[in-house]
Amino acid sequence: MVDLERLTSVFCHFAERECQGSSDLYEYLARHIADDEEVLRVASFVPSGQPVPNMLFGAVQYLLLQGEGAELRSYYPGLVEQPQAMNSCYPHFRSFVLKHEGVLIEILESKRVQTNEVRRCAYLYPAFCSIYDKVRKPLALVELGCSAGLQLLWDQYSYSYGDGASYGHNGSKVRMTSEIRGDRLPLLLPSSPPVVYRMGIDLHVNDVRNAEDFLWLRALIWPGYHDRVTMLEQAVEVLKHQSGIQFREGDGTELLPEIVRVIPEEAVICVFHTHVANQIPETSKRRLLQHLSEIGKTRDIVHVYNNMWDGDLHADYILGGVLSEYTIARTDGHARWFEWLL
Repeated sequence: MVDLERLTSVFCHFAERECQGSSDLYEYLARHIADDEEVLRVASFVPSGQPVPNMLFGAVQYLLLQGEGAELRSYYPGLVEQPQAMNSCYPHFRSFVLKHEGVLIEILESKRVQTNEVRRCAYLYPAFCSIYDKVRKPLALVELGCSAGLQLLWDQYSYSYGDGASYGHNGSKVRMTSEIRGDRLPLLLPSSPPVVYRMGIDLHVNDVRNAEDFLWLRALIWPGYHDRVTMLEQAVEVLKHQSGIQFREGDGTELLPEIVRVIPEEAVICVFHTHVANQIPETSKRRLLQHLSEIGKTRDIVHVYNNMWDGDLHADYILGGVLSEYTIARTDGHARWFEWLL
């Protein structure tokens, strides 16, 4: 039985808490969807654990990017040069959803929200700089919920933080900016720390060389975020020419002990994930911490994460068998800014 009251609350919360100041179009649509039983019934096919509004909006834009729905597409910034005023958009959105109900449900049931927000590397860069400064060992990267693995290449991008300097891989075509708020400044190494191993794990790895997988990643970017689309395209080109990056499909929590056995002994293991843990069941989170603790008895390992217990960025070190836990930053979801806390 469809819980329409819950779905109404979900879309209202999405409009108020996630869209305000970020997407006028999605805020407008979400508020209307919250009062539309027929569209809510379509949205009810989103699997448990997946963010319902993101899935529905992603599925709709996925079809629009393939040329469907010319009338609806005319309201989407980024799909047309001069979008129409959104106050007349909802009837077209509603009609599109109900007309394409069957194919939309197939998309909702088969895909997952696997955004690769490349700009989050802007706060991962100082996190990994601080790890390298502390351990003075090459880094072995294991990303859980990697999607297409674009964040595994944080050392291949260039960064600026408003001080006129450039950090990371200064020759990279992927150049990102972010604002550092607050009184504390992170350690920012001029050049990227050394990385000797990269492994991405996901239940479904998005292969950006596959047109369908790339299109789904593009569809998950909210309308109007032209810089995010450009950054995605540029990072995809970097990945296509990258050697030495590996992927495994499966449950990263369970695969982790097997994977770390082949990681070079001279490296510090860095297990990381951003904006993924909210989709991980509580039992699996506990299981992950158990595995990290066991690995830490024989190897130096660092766990970098957010959305496990709160929205902050954390780094938990197990060095020489001793656990040290740090809250290192407060971050914007799209990494337009972060506040360093160490």
